[in-house]
Order: sequence, then C-alpha cells, then structure tokens
Amino acid sequence: MTRQLPGIGISNRRQFTKTVMAASAAVASTPLILGAQDKSGSREPIVGQGEHTYRCIHHWGRDSLPSRCDYGNASHGVTIDKSGMIYITHTGRPDSVYVFDPSGRFIKSIAGFHAVKNADRSTASGHGIDIREENGEEFLYLSAANSNMSFAKVSLDGEIVWQKAKQDVFADAGFAGQKQVRFRPTNASFRPDGGYYLGDGYGSNYLYQYDAKDQFVRAIGGTGQADGQFRTPHGQWLDDRDGTPKLVVADRANERLQWFDMDGNHLRTQGGFLFPADIDSQGDLLLVPDLHARITILDGSNEPIAQLGDDEAWRKRVLDKSENMRASPEKWLPGRFVHPHDACFDSDGNIFVTEWVRGGRVTKLVKV
Repeated sequence: MTRQLPGIGISNRRQFTKTVMAASAAVASTPLILGAQDKSGSREPIVGQGEHTYRCIHHWGRDSLPSRCDYGNASHGVTIDKSGMIYITHTGRPDSVYVFDPSGRFIKSIAGFHAVKNADRSTASGHGIDIREENGEEFLYLSAANSNMSFAKVSLDGEIVWQKAKQDVFADAGFAGQKQVRFRPTNASFRPDGGYYLGDGYGSNYLYQYDAKDQFVRAIGGTGQADGQFRTPHGQWLDDRDGTPKLVVADRANERLQWFDMDGNHLRTQGGFLFPADIDSQGDLLLVPDLHARITILDGSNEPIAQLGDDEAWRKRVLDKSENMRASPEKWLPGRFVHPHDACFDSDGNIFVTEWVRGGRVTKLVKV
C-alpha cells in the first residue's frame, strides 16, 4: 500500500468533488444495505450498535476547503489539539497539513516538513501526525514517510523546532552506511517520561526510541514474523488503560498488534486484524483503523466489541484490484470504508477517520 500515484491537481479538484458528492448522493438515495442503517431518515447512515453507534458523515470538511487546496493522492493522518482543532495530513497541495475547527470549517494549512537536501518546504508528503503538550505548549510530531525528508517537531503555527534526517537517525541507531537499510518513517508516539518513538514503518521495520532530551535510547524490532519483530510497524501508541504504561504497535503486514514494556521487551501479540494502520485510545477503549475497510474497537480486556463498517462482500470488492476502489468514489457506499489509514477520538467520543484513497476522504463518526 506504499506505491505513490499521481495526485489530483488543483484544476481537477472541483470536478472530483462534484463526482464524489454526486456519487454519494446517488447511493444514499437508495436503501442502505450491508448493515448500515439510516435510523434518523437523513442521508447520513448509522454504523455500529449499542454503545458504539455512530452517525457517519463522509467527506467531513471538504466543502470548506479553498479551491487552491486538495488532498492529492490520499488523506493520511489525523490528530486533535486541546482546543478541538482537527489536523489532517495529506499528499496534496499546498503544504502538508490542513487545520479545521470542530464544525468542519477550514482554518489554515501548515507546511510542516523540510526536505533534507535543500530545506524546501514539502507540499506533498504529509503522513503520520501526533500532538503532545509540553510545558503548556502543544507540538506536532510529523513523519513524512519520505526518505528525503526529515522527522520533525513543529509548533501549531508550523515553526520547525527540530528535525531528524535519515542520516541522523541511522547514525544514532548504528545503521550509518548500511545501504540495505531503508528509511521511510510512518508515525510517532509518546512515552510518559517525555520520550518518544519514531516508527520506521515503510523502511527498516524498527522503532527508534528517544528520551525527553532527544537522545537516542534503543531500536526495537526489525524485520520478521516472530514476536518482537515487524513487517510494516505502521503506527504505535502508549497504552496505559490498565494503569501500567505499555507500547502497542500496529504491525500491519503481520496483521496483528504487539505490546512491549517501557524497556522494549515484548509482552504479548494479538491477531485477528486486517492490516492495522494506527491506534488511539480513550478510557478503556482502543481504536484500530484496519486498512482493509473497517474500524475495530477493543475493550479494556482487548476483546473486539465493535467492527465498524465490516462486511466481507464489500471488503472483497475493495481488495479486488480490478475495481480500483480507492480511485473510484462513484462506487463508494455510505456507511462503508475503503482504506482507513488513521483514526482518533475527540473529547466527546466521536471518531475522525482519514482514508488512503485518491483525492482523500475524512469521515466523522458522531456518537449517537
């Protein structure tokens, strides 16, 4: 899922938007099938059940995007600051991050990344995004998934605080000069002691741990299928739901989650996922966007209690290359996902989902 396709240019954005919205309206006017129900009589389908029931708002915020802006080849990551602003990374133009208010109104764009060689600002390399408050100020940690661009810590106004290029990380890890080791970091996550992890999901299959002073501590993982090894550690998260902090990793191509203690020791492995792409938590819940067309919610015992949008027949179509589903919005069904790439809770328990689809798509799941 890492091959880059050409982005949708600005000149084609209006036509793409018309196609997307017309297709959505046409499908929404037919009876909702595959388990997505429209209980309210509106055109917004209902997904899930019981305590985990949501009203599904596809293309959230798209109407407010300025004509100069587009998501390009994909909308990739999502995070929310303490004021409720929503940050979306993408591969379109301009810049790498779009910021919306809670109502879906576009506020601004942020460049976010610097190229290593010439320090030019990227306009098409937004991937992983996470946010942390440090001494009363919030900062974005951005992973470009591009070997020519740096992992960066950025203020909410887009100021680069620091950046770590491939040569910096590999020198820290002892990989300098090893041509066979790739570098394409996909996501970062945080430790309770102020340190953080950089997940090299499309590259070396290691997680690089740094302390609160930005000093390298250790590399965790490496390529493989054994416990403690990874094939595309695409996202990771601090799991402290039971009071003991642990690192949980979305080991995507191995179709599993893995848990580690704060010293990097493997604790447990759990399968049953479909290309898990990233992780978020709220209360006792763990949220896992599965790239293969569903959103999984785990309870405090790590039992799946909701699989939003899950449907075997639909997933078969999504994964059928002849359907070209990620670039065919006229085929998308309401209440169904194509390729969920990231997801996070807001303070009210709603869920924002970004998808790896051509032209991008952000869905807000409103808790009902």
